[in-house]
Amino acid sequence: MVPLKPVKNSPEDLPHTFSTHNPADDMHPTSRLILHIKNNRAGEEAFRFTGERIAAALERHGDAADRIDIRVDWDLDNFEKSMRDADALVTWDLPTAGLGDRAPHLRWIHIIGAGVEHLQPLTWLPPRTILTNNRGVHAEKTAESAAMAVLMLHNRIPAYVSDQRASRWNPVYVPPIAGKTVAVIGVGEMGGAATRAFKALGLKVLGIRRGGAPHPSVDEMHGPDGLRTVLGAADFVHVTLPQTPETTGLIDRQAIRAMKQGAGLVNFGRAPVIDHEALVEALRDGHLGGALLDVHDPEPLPAGSPLWKVPNLILTPHVSSDDDRSYIPATLDLVFENCKRLLNGESLKNRVDPSLGY
Repeated sequence: MVPLKPVKNSPEDLPHTFSTHNPADDMHPTSRLILHIKNNRAGEEAFRFTGERIAAALERHGDAADRIDIRVDWDLDNFEKSMRDADALVTWDLPTAGLGDRAPHLRWIHIIGAGVEHLQPLTWLPPRTILTNNRGVHAEKTAESAAMAVLMLHNRIPAYVSDQRASRWNPVYVPPIAGKTVAVIGVGEMGGAATRAFKALGLKVLGIRRGGAPHPSVDEMHGPDGLRTVLGAADFVHVTLPQTPETTGLIDRQAIRAMKQGAGLVNFGRAPVIDHEALVEALRDGHLGGALLDVHDPEPLPAGSPLWKVPNLILTPHVSSDDDRSYIPATLDLVFENCKRLLNGESLKNRVDPSLGY
């Protein structure tokens, strides 16, 4: 076995290949998997696959280590050459045109985020290739951030931040949060994590999900046709929807005006789900008591965006569900679990349905 070397953070130091290959396995080519990991050169260090992180994950998944050849480089470096032999690809983004011909052996692509809207429509996906995503990897951090967000809204922190900017002293006393109602719009992996945090705070939880299937932490689950009902009943609305043609603009002016007077809104899903012009209007005229947005369009949010100066609004830079310590190790655990499943002919976790876009 060739020992893994650290993956550096500069292009000139990043090795194009390293491998756990055992030459004795060459007589059994069908028992092996060639896995290409493409680090995002434009991305943050927190989301890079380093040699140390890969080596630690292989220690945790030793039963698969000797069956996988791992090649690591930057996203577009050597892409054409990489795809000639790739069985599997881990990446954030990729050139998709003609991929079926350029990657004749590619059986699986894993996207290191929960959303795949940047790759839609998924008509480019070769019929033989499975697409998976990172949903669920965010759960622990998402739960903490969801609790933080509704507690901030309940305790008027967005309003106090606006008061601070205006040098205005305006104390308002609020009771404990238990007994309030929160609506979670999109009870998937992230939304489900949020519901567990909300129940721990003593909130009544209403949910919206496709099909309306029940969830153990949701008191009342509705299908999409129940959106206006839950919006009107909730003190807080927590959005965790993916971006699809069906969800884009879903929280529009009518939906925002259907919310309770003084309610709070959180978006941990995707920015285009919400009509920001209508949100700003509702914050300025007092229909909503506050909002917290963690997702934006575009990102980074431009310095000239009017959102920076909207009263009773807190903006965070897309950090609610990610962290710099556990995100990549958890991603690698999911990747290596799916490597084993692929080698054994089993169904992969976190499959994306191309027809739904998530």
